[in-house]
Amino acid sequence: MRGMAQVETHYFGTMAYREDSVFDFPDGLPAFVHEKRFIPIESPQHSPLLFLQSMTRPSLCFLALPIQVVAPEYRLGICREDLVALDLAADRQPELATEVAVLVLLSVHDGLSATANLMAPIVVNLKTRRALQAIRQDSVYSHQHPVPRFMEQAC
Repeated sequence: MRGMAQVETHYFGTMAYREDSVFDFPDGLPAFVHEKRFIPIESPQHSPLLFLQSMTRPSLCFLALPIQVVAPEYRLGICREDLVALDLAADRQPELATEVAVLVLLSVHDGLSATANLMAPIVVNLKTRRALQAIRQDSVYSHQHPVPRFMEQAC
């Protein structure tokens, strides 16, 4: 396919992707500071689950969900420094789905239940694809928010 590159993955084999679909994490992720580029992978049978696949480490793949699926009333609380790092207006919270995509990373516990980290969502500038894990400065949300029951089968 023209305009497509390939990435090796542990869970999906070799996959084609478009460069403009890559999420760029200039500072990496906490505990994964050298992992700066991830490709979002959607799988119809697991929708709305999203897989964030490392571009350099085939075995590194995070499970994520759009914030609206886990917490429909979620209110962004991105600090000024993170807004600047994302090339967003620093004087207001960005608009969800228009300016940014917000994903929550999932943890699966003992293969039985899943929780979502609402304290540190992944925020992606939809225009630039620049992303970071925006750690909240407040304690309004939990890092172990229960995932809706219907979603646990997808995990």
